[in-house]
Amino acid sequence: GDLETGEMGLAAVPGRQAAFRQSLATAVQYAKAVGCPRIHLMAGRVPLGADRAAVAGEMETTFTENLRYAADLLGQEDMIGLVEPINNRITDPRYFLNTPHQAAAILEKVGRPNLKLQLDLFHCQIMDGNLSRNLETYFPLIGHIQIAQVPGRHEPDSPGELNFPYIFELLESLSYTGYIGCEYAPKGDTLEGLGWLRSYWESRGLQHCGTSKAAK
Repeated sequence: GDLETGEMGLAAVPGRQAAFRQSLATAVQYAKAVGCPRIHLMAGRVPLGADRAAVAGEMETTFTENLRYAADLLGQEDMIGLVEPINNRITDPRYFLNTPHQAAAILEKVGRPNLKLQLDLFHCQIMDGNLSRNLETYFPLIGHIQIAQVPGRHEPDSPGELNFPYIFELLESLSYTGYIGCEYAPKGDTLEGLGWLRSYWESRGLQHCGTSKAAK
């Protein structure tokens, strides 16, 4: 979308379908060039000055139609489309897609196996909490996970509400094998801020490079 005019994605924005398709085609070219098999299909914002409840139906219809189009296009490239709920309490008051429940209902309506849920635990905690149950409930839909501590959006071991060692163990118990994106703002130096990852590796009997000590 047009960031200078306040757009943040286009997939659910009525009247912007042509721009969405053009942007998607460009995104596919970039994804192919860098070998990335997943593309985040950003829903976009409720139009400025509009009442969310009044436009919700039209936006969902637009979103559903655009997601079906995207799924068919991405399927030709063996790619996955992702939708991410973004909280509207702190991060973006006008963003259309806000909760995993809303995302799951839309994905079910769209009915395409190559569309998945991008679950950012930062947003999920702010909107709903109940992370253990939500991870278990929506696990079959999850195509990517992102993390950040709440409320500061810093490293997982910074002060906050989330117990990431427990969450990582839960993901292992669910046999999650995908990537976990570090969607946080480091409090200081990037490498220094990765101390939480070194501690996690050590707790799992791994070296900092991620290889087993036993293998050494």
